[in-house]
Amino acid sequence: MSDAHPLQGKTLVVTGAGAGIGLGIVKSCIQAGATVLGVSLLAEERQGVVAAGAKFLQADVSDPDAIAVLAREVGRAFGKLDGLVNNAGVTIERPFLEMPLEELDLLWRVNQRSVFVVSQALVPLMGRPASIVNIGSNHARATLAGYEMYAGTKGAIVAMTRAMAWSLGPLGIRVNALCPGLTRTEKIAALEAEDPGMAAHFLKAHATGTYNTVEDVGTLAAFLLSDKSAALSGSEIIADQGMSSRLGAF
Repeated sequence: MSDAHPLQGKTLVVTGAGAGIGLGIVKSCIQAGATVLGVSLLAEERQGVVAAGAKFLQADVSDPDAIAVLAREVGRAFGKLDGLVNNAGVTIERPFLEMPLEELDLLWRVNQRSVFVVSQALVPLMGRPASIVNIGSNHARATLAGYEMYAGTKGAIVAMTRAMAWSLGPLGIRVNALCPGLTRTEKIAALEAEDPGMAAHFLKAHATGTYNTVEDVGTLAAFLLSDKSAALSGSEIIADQGMSSRLGAF
C-alpha cells in the first residue's frame, strides 16, 4: 500500500455499482489500487462497470437467493474480501397519504434489508482487518414531506451501522455510514438540462456554493475502506456541503 494507492491489494464489493454514486465509488476504488466486483440489478450497466476496470455481477440484492449466489461468486473470484460498500438503493418521493404498500416494501427491501443480508452473507469471507461502508443519506438528518419512508430507511441504515460496528468490531471489521447529500448523478444532470434554473437553486442550498460530484463521494468511500481511516467505526459521515446544517436550506 502506498499513499497514492491506499487500497492496493484489497478486494472489494460495491452494490448498486452501475451508475451514479455507485459507479463513482467503483472508479475511485480502482484508482486507489483495489480489485472491485461491481454488483447491479441491470445487465445493461455491465459495460460501464467493466470499462472502469472492475468485474461485474448482475444480482438483485433485494432477493436473498441472489445474495447467496453473490457470496459464492465472491468466494470463487476473490477467496478473501477486504471491503464492502452497501450502496444499492431506490428513491421514491410520494405524498404520505398516497404511498402504496408495494412501494413501502420496495424501499425497505432494497434500502434497508439488503444492507443487513448482504453484510451477513459476505462477512464470513472477510479478512482481518476489513471495512464495511453503508451508504445512507443526509435525509437521515433533515428531510422533506413525501420522503417519509425513504428517510426512514436511511435513518435505519445509520442506526444499524452503529450496532454493526460493535457486532463486527471483535472480528476486526470496521463499519461506517457515509451519508451524501445532493450529488450530481446522471439523473440530476438531466434535471439541470431540462431546467437551467434548477442548477442555481441547487447551489444556493449548500454552504459551499457547490454540491457533490460522484467523485467526491467515491473519494470518501475509498478513504473509509482504507487503513487510513482506522480510527473510524460506528461513525456517521454527513457529506452534503453543509446542506442539512441550515433550517429550510432546500
